[in-house]
Formats: sequence, C-alpha cells, structure tokens
Amino acid sequence: MRIILLGFGVVGQSFLKLLTHRYNEIASFYGLKPRIVAIVDRGGAAIDERGLDMEKMLEFKKTMGSISKANDKGFPDLTAEEVIKKIDAEVVIEVTPTNIISGEPGLTNIENSIKSGKHVITTNKGPLALALPALMDLAEYNGVYLRFSGTVGGGMPVLDLGKKCLIADKIIAIRGILNGTTNYILTEMIEKRIEFNEALKKAQDLGYAEKDPSLDIDGFDTACKLVIMANWIMGKKVTLKDVKINGIRNLALKDLIDADKNGNAIKLIGSINKNIEVKPREVSKRDILCVHGTLNAVTFVSEFAGEETLIGRGAGGMETASAILRDLIDIKTNLSKKF
Repeated sequence: MRIILLGFGVVGQSFLKLLTHRYNEIASFYGLKPRIVAIVDRGGAAIDERGLDMEKMLEFKKTMGSISKANDKGFPDLTAEEVIKKIDAEVVIEVTPTNIISGEPGLTNIENSIKSGKHVITTNKGPLALALPALMDLAEYNGVYLRFSGTVGGGMPVLDLGKKCLIADKIIAIRGILNGTTNYILTEMIEKRIEFNEALKKAQDLGYAEKDPSLDIDGFDTACKLVIMANWIMGKKVTLKDVKINGIRNLALKDLIDADKNGNAIKLIGSINKNIEVKPREVSKRDILCVHGTLNAVTFVSEFAGEETLIGRGAGGMETASAILRDLIDIKTNLSKKF
C-alpha cells in the first residue's frame, strides 16, 4: 500500500517510528505492507515511488530540519497539492496543524486527495469541525474511505467504540472530558491551591499547553471533538457553529474550592444531547468521569445498555500514531473484503 504523508511534525514522525517498529508484525497479521512514497513538510517534499527509507527520513528531519534536503530524494518548495496530483498512492495521511478558522491547509489537502481517488486518514480536527458532513459525502461520492479516529481521544478507540462496538444499540447522549490540557490545569488548581494563570504556566512548561493555549482553554478543541462524534457516531449533520462553547479561562480558584466543599470537582465537559455544548460543570468526585491530570474520559449513554465509559490518555505523538495505524489497518481490511 503506497502512502503519501502530509505533515512531518510530532505526529508524522511518531507514525514513521511506530510503522518501523511494527512493520513485520502488521505485514504478517494483516497482509499490510505500507510504502511511504512521499512526505511533505513546510520546506518541501521527499519522494521515492519505490518507498522512502523511513529511518533515514527521520534522521534527515532531525539533522537538516526538512526532508526536502534528503539528497536526491528531496524536492524543496514542492507543495502538497502537487504531490497529491503527481504521485501514485492509495492512501494520504494528513497530519498538518489544526486550523479551526479556515481549516487550511488540511481542508484542501483532504478534498484534493479524495477527488484524486485516494483514501484519507487524518488527525486534523479543523477540517472535520468545519466541514465533516460535506467531506463524508465527498468521500462516498468518490468511492474512498475517510478515517479520523486519532482526532478524538488520541490512541483511545473512542470513535470505534461508539461506531462499531455499540452498533446494536442506539446512542442517545455522549458526555466527557475530551481535553487533557484543561483537565491538567483544573487538577493543578485544586490540588496545589493555585490560580488559573499559574496552572496554565505549568502546563505550558511541561508541553501540555501551547504558547497560544486558546484552542484548549477556550473550549474549541473539545467542541471540535463533539462535532466529529455527533456526525460519525450519532448521524447528525453539524459543524462547529452548532456548538455552544464556554471554556475555563475565567475560572477562579475559589470556584473550585467551593465545588470541592460540596464533594464535587469542576471539569470542562463536552456533551451531546438535545444540544451540543462545552462548558465547565460540577461533577461529583464519585462520578466515573471525574478523572484527573491529563486523562480523558468519555461516557456513552445508550438506549438499552445504559452508560459505558472509556478512560485513557487522550493525546501524545505515539498514541495518536497508533490511531493512524488502526485506521490504516481498517482501510486495508475493508478493501480486502471487496475482493
């Protein structure tokens, strides 16, 4: 299976490391023998239609800053659009940074890939939050698969659990802690008795929060994940504009202490019910959703089975890379069923 990789940051590099580590295993178990025929980063592209040496690409990225400098395989200034159009491949893996304003460059990358008849795997929440219903229709029209399990819960199989494992039941509501950064900040505030800005600084120092943390602390990251779950699992046709969003930026330590006195904790909760909403809520400390640190927790409420909760680490390079590999195996398995 020939693969084009768009984006070569933490997630893209982690995917190559995981693929190198597990190559023989997935070839044996699933008959999947991936070849990375092109990689695109901000400096250009590296291309070899026989398959790039993954370990060498990782080393070039580390030492040279861009895989476009990879000797005779490198093509400075070659764009993702040109690579998608020129290079023969079955799958495009799109892992460029999230942009929730325009969805770019991910949105155009995904659209171009689908229109060229390539299956797409993405971890990019921006295009899905803004245009998932349209992208799903486009993929169906072009007869290709669009997969994105790494966009919700990192390595946690949140989308697979809701879409596949609970297929015999009707999911009527979803709620959960879907952002590890905000959960860490709220945990630090109450445990260390520090105000929001100090807890945010600690999160940034540890690499949990970006220099501009607005995507996390203002609730947009959680909102994007709700849109993806609402469309993929519950069959709704919604985008980011349909979500009511309220983050944690204005929470004070006193708010958390008052909740603590009542046996509760304040958590940033995303919920899908009659409305789709993100906001800080008081959660009983005895509630299974009341996880701490960087953990995520998602509860599915189904018509007959009741409540089922998945807890785990919701982010991280290798965790997200494992979701990409899961999607790749899923595509391979579905393609095999057709023959």
